[in-house]
Amino acid sequence: MDSAIRSTQHPLLPWQRTFEVGFWVVLTLVNGIANSITALMDMRRNGLDVAAWEPAVWELSSGVLMLALVPGLVWFTRAFPLHWDNWRRQLPWHLLASVVFSLIHVVGMVGLRILAYRTQGGDYDFGSWPKELFYEYLKDIRSYASMVAIIEIYRFVLRRWQGEASLLDVPDEGAPVEPVDRPERFLVRKLGREFLVAAADIEWLQASGNYVNLRVREHDYPLRSTIAGIESKLDPRRFARIHRSYIVNLDHVASIEPLDTGDARVHLKDGSVLPCSRRQRDALRGRVGVAA
Repeated sequence: MDSAIRSTQHPLLPWQRTFEVGFWVVLTLVNGIANSITALMDMRRNGLDVAAWEPAVWELSSGVLMLALVPGLVWFTRAFPLHWDNWRRQLPWHLLASVVFSLIHVVGMVGLRILAYRTQGGDYDFGSWPKELFYEYLKDIRSYASMVAIIEIYRFVLRRWQGEASLLDVPDEGAPVEPVDRPERFLVRKLGREFLVAAADIEWLQASGNYVNLRVREHDYPLRSTIAGIESKLDPRRFARIHRSYIVNLDHVASIEPLDTGDARVHLKDGSVLPCSRRQRDALRGRVGVAA
């Protein structure tokens, strides 16, 4: 569903991508098989003359297109995530996306059915396109909403399970103990527990949609922020922007490997490798004092 949020020591992580892909595949197969059987039973009960393979083609063609749309939906929900504090602003985008979702689903589904029927020597009749498109959209918008809900709930649970970072709140009374504009520590909430992470312990940061993952001792803690927003709060003497999606702690840089394209790879002391844009390469080399 969303492998951008990950921690190498999380027990689910080695199987996360397999679990996510398997979930959607199994869900599609179960729905397709169950709906095919019930559709065939209903038609036989009403005395309609249909071949046993036809309901299977109808349901599985729909399921295959839904499955193919999952990666795009995951990407879209990263760009336009739905939360309690932004749903009014994001809702128009999701309504528009649901129309595109339905059009792709219906056109692809009908195409697969036409091909399937031709292999059996028959023709598939979708009916009146305006009428059927509206009918299919009424079903697809419910599927779209259900899929978005599954993705967002999964992300929410995953963040709570592995821990989610936030900036320390300003006290209700008195001056803050630490500077708010240049935080020295971040608060991490994990499964009902809270602990502090020192800014100096962050090895690197990576943009991930509306979140920035803070890498700390082989753990990634998502922080609700843009990469530019958090960059402005980090100590520029310790952290450097090396890519549009990455910020690195200079104390953890081991070497810089130049590439023929003009870009570079930044090798860290823990063995991690980060991309570095050509615009940032020379400035980074001068700041860390390592060979490139």
